[in-house]
Amino acid sequence: VQLQASGGGLVQAGGSLRLSCAASGRTVNSYLMGYLVGWFRQAPGKEREFVAAIRWGTGITYLTDSVKGRFTISRDNAKNTVYLQMNTLKPEDTAVYYCAATNGYSSNPYSPQEYVYWGQGTQVTVSS
Repeated sequence: VQLQASGGGLVQAGGSLRLSCAASGRTVNSYLMGYLVGWFRQAPGKEREFVAAIRWGTGITYLTDSVKGRFTISRDNAKNTVYLQMNTLKPEDTAVYYCAATNGYSSNPYSPQEYVYWGQGTQVTVSS
């Protein structure tokens, strides 16, 4: 499975961006059924941290506390794409954002170690 992240950019505080993570390769939709697709971010000098995840088959979502009420994760099965809608952006949201997918069922959507497939990062910069 290959993951392609896009949608990053420069935005002022309070603005919005929508990130996309397109999956391709193999029989993607059935392959991903039951799996997790997540977004992580890494700011300079900091560890990669969990942002959001969605179970491809059920649509159950997980969000880190700092983005609840501002970010929404969703998927479009027909397009094999997961979206991260980011509203009311803050300067502390500035980071490189990565999408990732597990290689099977995982009970821990928050740990980057659970994810096997990673896309390239997309830079999000929020100016104050």
